[in-house]
Amino acid sequence: MLNEIDAVLFDLDGTLLDSMWVWEKVDHIYVETYDLSLPEDFYKKMEGMSFTETAMYYLEVFPQIDLTLEELKAQWNEIALEYYTKKVKVKPGAADFLAELQKKGIPAGIASSNSRELIEASLKAHHMDEQIQAITASCEVHAGKPSPEVYLKTARKLFVDPKRCLVFEDVPNGILAGKNAGMKVCAVYDDFSAMLDEKKKELADYYIRSYDEIREGTYEVL
Repeated sequence: MLNEIDAVLFDLDGTLLDSMWVWEKVDHIYVETYDLSLPEDFYKKMEGMSFTETAMYYLEVFPQIDLTLEELKAQWNEIALEYYTKKVKVKPGAADFLAELQKKGIPAGIASSNSRELIEASLKAHHMDEQIQAITASCEVHAGKPSPEVYLKTARKLFVDPKRCLVFEDVPNGILAGKNAGMKVCAVYDDFSAMLDEKKKELADYYIRSYDEIREGTYEVL
């Protein structure tokens, strides 16, 4: 999998961290506070959106939330911070895989739809900050995933050719973002997107249920 690869780029939520459940808890707070009813396609519509795009969509769907865009994002960061730093767990085998990349001299980057504040705080809390050489949040580019911008910008920060990058992603729009950037992509199993596994496998080059499969050589080549 790592042959002819000069850098490895990761999404964060559902990919490096088992954290998608946090946002269901955050949504529940707003459902109770404002007596909201989530549309059936609510999570599908938000897939791949940047933190800012998600907040804009939230306020569009729920005009009864009497907050500005910046106020809503600040609330999300405040609510989610404790979860990300104290309760979220690293995906099985991910820490060992990052250590192996560091040992091999292969740089690693993050290209995430989450806020930079939560990305940096969670990496530090889980002792992964020194193993990540570049971070790009989707709010820092013109469009969220499936646009390739967040991955291309991260590759530029690492001074590597996008064609020599390997991406790890957990949802179809994220996988498409990596493929649209001309990169190889490994789909990662996550409970939150388990129902999309077949679609993920159609789009990706590899598939893992755990990062241990890379070390063991048991990952799927698609």
